[in-house]
Amino acid sequence: MVPKIAMIGGGSWATAIIKMLSDNATEKEIFWWMRSETSIEHIKAFKHNPNYLSSVEIKVPADHISSNVKEIISKADYLVLNVPAAFLKSSLQDISAEDLKGKKIISAIKGIVPDENLIIGEFLHQKYEIPLQDIVVISGPCHAEEVALEKLSYLTIASMDISLAANFASMLATRYIKTNVSDDIFGTEYAAVLKNIYAVASGICHGVGYGDNFQAVLISNAIREIKDFVDAVHPIDRDINESAYLGDLLVTAYSQFSRNRTFGNMIGKGYTVKSAQLEMNMIAEGYYAVSCMHYINQKYQVEMPICKAVYEILYQAKSPVHEMGKLTEKLK
Repeated sequence: MVPKIAMIGGGSWATAIIKMLSDNATEKEIFWWMRSETSIEHIKAFKHNPNYLSSVEIKVPADHISSNVKEIISKADYLVLNVPAAFLKSSLQDISAEDLKGKKIISAIKGIVPDENLIIGEFLHQKYEIPLQDIVVISGPCHAEEVALEKLSYLTIASMDISLAANFASMLATRYIKTNVSDDIFGTEYAAVLKNIYAVASGICHGVGYGDNFQAVLISNAIREIKDFVDAVHPIDRDINESAYLGDLLVTAYSQFSRNRTFGNMIGKGYTVKSAQLEMNMIAEGYYAVSCMHYINQKYQVEMPICKAVYEILYQAKSPVHEMGKLTEKLK
C-alpha cells in the first residue's frame, strides 16, 4: 500500500521536509495543510512557497494542498506536525483523538507547548491518546536553508518503535540527506528544545560583545547542561556527543541561518523582546522554550545557569550585559 503523508505547517522547515519527501525515491502520496489561503493559491499557481524557501520547487499535486486541516488529516497514514509549538493547540483545535486514531505522528517541532509545559510527544500522548510507540521525533543538525540548497545534511529519526523510525527515515533519505535512527524520543526532543535556548544565549553573548573564545566555553557548558537535564528526565544509555545532541546544538548556536541566535543577538544589542520578534518575522522557539523549561526544571532541580540567565533576560527584563557578566563566573 502506498503510504500517505500529511504535512501540517507552512514554514521553512515544513517546506524543506516537503522537498525531502518529494525528492526521495520511495513511492508515496503527499498532502499539505497550511493556514494561509493566499500561500496555497500561490503554490498551486507557481509551484513555490511565496514566504519560505521560495527557490524550492513544490511537487505536491495542487488538489493535495488545503487549508482544511481535518480533511488533510483524514487522508493520511503519517502525520508530520510542523507548526511552531506555540501554535500547535490552535492548529489542532478542531481535531479530536478519534481523528488521529491509528495514525503515526511525526513531530518536526522543536519546542514545548506553552501553558501545558510539555514536549510535543508528551502532549500528543496525554491530549490525543497517541501511543508513545506511534510517535516519531525528527531532530537535526539540519537547517532548512541548507536543505533548499541541497547541501549534505544529517537527520536523526527517533521512536520507541525502531522499525517505525527506520521506515520513516527511509522516506526522507536522498543524495543530500543522510538519516540515523534512535529510540531516545525524550532525549532527542528535549535536546532539540534546549539547543534553541543555548542558541539564544550564544546570540546574546555576541550582541553584548563576547568573542569566539567565550562562545566555545559557553557551548561546552551548554552540552553539559543538556546532558544533565536529559539524564535526569529520562536516564538511559545515550552518547551526548552524537549529532542529534551535540551536532544540533553546534549548528543552531553558530549558524548564520539560526533564527534563535539572530534573536539573541538582537536582544544583546538592546532590542526589546517585542521589537526583535517584529523585526524577525519568524518564530524563535527558544523564547517560548526557556519559560517552559524554567517551570519544568522546578521539578527536576538540575543546575542550569545558562538557561537561568536567558530566562532572567527575556522574562525578568534583566540587563543582558549584567546577566552575561554574572554567567562568566559560573562557567568552566
